[in-house]
Amino acid sequence: MSLHSINLPDDAAFSDFKNQCLSEENWVNKYNNNGMQVCVEVPPATKGNSVHKIHKIKCKITIKDVSAATMYDVLHDSQYRKKWDPTMLESFDIARLSANADVGYYSWLCPNPIKNRDVVTLRSWQVKDDEYIIVNFSVKHPKYPPRSDLVRAISILTGYYIKPTGPNSCTFIYLSQADPKGSLPKWVVNKASQVLAPRVLKSVHKAGQNYLEWKQQNSPDQKPWLFPEQSTLPMMDPAELVLQRADSLENVDESSKRDAQENEDSS
Repeated sequence: MSLHSINLPDDAAFSDFKNQCLSEENWVNKYNNNGMQVCVEVPPATKGNSVHKIHKIKCKITIKDVSAATMYDVLHDSQYRKKWDPTMLESFDIARLSANADVGYYSWLCPNPIKNRDVVTLRSWQVKDDEYIIVNFSVKHPKYPPRSDLVRAISILTGYYIKPTGPNSCTFIYLSQADPKGSLPKWVVNKASQVLAPRVLKSVHKAGQNYLEWKQQNSPDQKPWLFPEQSTLPMMDPAELVLQRADSLENVDESSKRDAQENEDSS
């Protein structure tokens, strides 16, 4: 089997993601205020093993006024995202891979002079034992290659873990290891992620506060992430996708071109 072959996340993958979300070992606290906590992973130094230059970041927020089920719906509802995500340029689902997995496209605005980014990801989700999990990672889709006007970013692993703490409250955890590519120094990426991630969570929390009212007016019974039979997306064989790795050699030419352009834009 190729190193880049696609395997849909199974129970073990979801369990591993949950354990990372809940683990405190090898995580350093960078911010803790008003129910918001930001941590960065510091993997143990192992002889012969290199540590990835892109930090893995984890943000945890205690939500006291929105249910876990509602926050889960907010993350899935692509129509609602257009209402609350000011950085989004374009977002759409491409195809279904299974009852609980799909592939989609997302592009977003970056502050000048940084070029805007986009990403193609395989997303999978699980609702089990009163817990909600969503995970994604970057893939290459034959019909959605990198665009000349955007830098193709890489999600190594990104996702959410949501656990109810009451009928209208929950613990909400966001975990991500992502490479925006381009010419940005890795230390800038790592530092920026510690600032941007809390802002994202605050925006998602606010979106959760307003979701039920919005959903009542916008196809209230349409939730294909809970009811797969409602999905109108075409089916796709995961074998048609290829894993997009952050350190993949096939990205070098594309990235170097974007590096040069981004450096010109920054000068």
